[in-house]
Amino acid sequence: MGMCVMPRRLAGVLIVVMSLAGCGDAWLGENKAPPLPGKRISILAQDHVVEPDIAGPAPEIVLPPPEDNEDWPQAGGYSNHAMHHMLVNDNLKRVWTGNAGIGSDSRRKLLAQPIVAEGMVFTVDAGSEVTAFDAKTGKRIWIRDVTPNRDPNVYTSGGLAYDEGMVYVATGFAQVVAVDVKTSEVVWRQNVSGPVRGAPTVRGGRIFVVTVDNQTHALAAEDGSPLWTHSGISEATGLLAGNSPAVDGNTVVVAYTSGELFALKIETGGVIWQDSLITVRRTENVGALMDIRGRPAIDRGRVYAIGNGDLMVCVDLRTGRRLWEKEIGGVQSPWIAGDYIFVVTNGNEVVALEAKTGRILWVTQMQSWEKPTEKEGRIMWSGPILASDRLILGSSTGKLVALSPYTGEMLGWDKSPDGVSIAPVVAGGSLYFLTDDADLVAFR
Repeated sequence: MGMCVMPRRLAGVLIVVMSLAGCGDAWLGENKAPPLPGKRISILAQDHVVEPDIAGPAPEIVLPPPEDNEDWPQAGGYSNHAMHHMLVNDNLKRVWTGNAGIGSDSRRKLLAQPIVAEGMVFTVDAGSEVTAFDAKTGKRIWIRDVTPNRDPNVYTSGGLAYDEGMVYVATGFAQVVAVDVKTSEVVWRQNVSGPVRGAPTVRGGRIFVVTVDNQTHALAAEDGSPLWTHSGISEATGLLAGNSPAVDGNTVVVAYTSGELFALKIETGGVIWQDSLITVRRTENVGALMDIRGRPAIDRGRVYAIGNGDLMVCVDLRTGRRLWEKEIGGVQSPWIAGDYIFVVTNGNEVVALEAKTGRILWVTQMQSWEKPTEKEGRIMWSGPILASDRLILGSSTGKLVALSPYTGEMLGWDKSPDGVSIAPVVAGGSLYFLTDDADLVAFR
């Protein structure tokens, strides 16, 4: 993969800054935020504050050039969850907003990242209705309720994946459902051991899902027939959202609410190696949960994973040998871009690390409270993703932010119709956000 050079990087940042400053209502083009005053301190009494590993200016970050991706077929983009650097226009503007159904409320939660394929954007709402939108216009093409027998109970579905003309839906009613993208008809249903809170992963004619009882199910994409099952340690509690397995070559990497990380053979589900993201010092952010909610990522023979229990690791995909570890906890998926990783921590810090060494290059503290002096109204950040020299994040207050991936500096911000708890996606040069109120917003 080609790499940027210094002059191009500087030019890219200058273009972004100028476009943000002069776009009016264009993407992130208004209300450029001033630097956050004061000294960074721990957000909660027991939070671990992340600091750069180097004194003085950080070394130059050199990223691969942005590349166009036509589709975003599953959560995390591709089956390995490593999208690197994607291409969008410098001057993004909101082009359409579509209603994707039922959003989050006190009874259920909107969890599923949108996917993009065949010129359509697909969503599944908090009531298990799948909607297909025209990616260019936002026009609703079809809606399909995948709830079995119009069951009146409340379910929270885990997510979607696309492959070979089918959208596969992992559901809260312990089924995986295949829907034909052209006709919206249900082609098959397959029961699994429990509700699914994370999106399925599809690779090589197989579907992989993780249930809330910490079991991984491999199904045949053609008809949903079971191929194999793997079980982790069952946990009585866990974070509401789940994650998706990462698949690369002949290996499936799965993460459980117990903090366990397994590499499995794609053909049989046999264990290649296992690790655990459990630390002695447990975070106080969400009790003592060791859950791994962020999707693990596989890139060039290495596995990257972050857990809620203040531990992030890099593991050799073939041997399972831990290459490095950092006391960093989070529930968002790490973003791999060339030789660097970007991640949001439990303390609402955006952190840039070297992928080979785990060395922390820069740290940017995001706003954590709606009322900072009273420490009221906890803010949660989703993302980041990297598109055209911008790290893009959304927040539970609806604030959409762009940071420089080179320095962590704020480039600008915009506002969505509602809070954003799901990381955005990019496909065909368009940027899509799904808000907590189930509004699908497209920027182009």
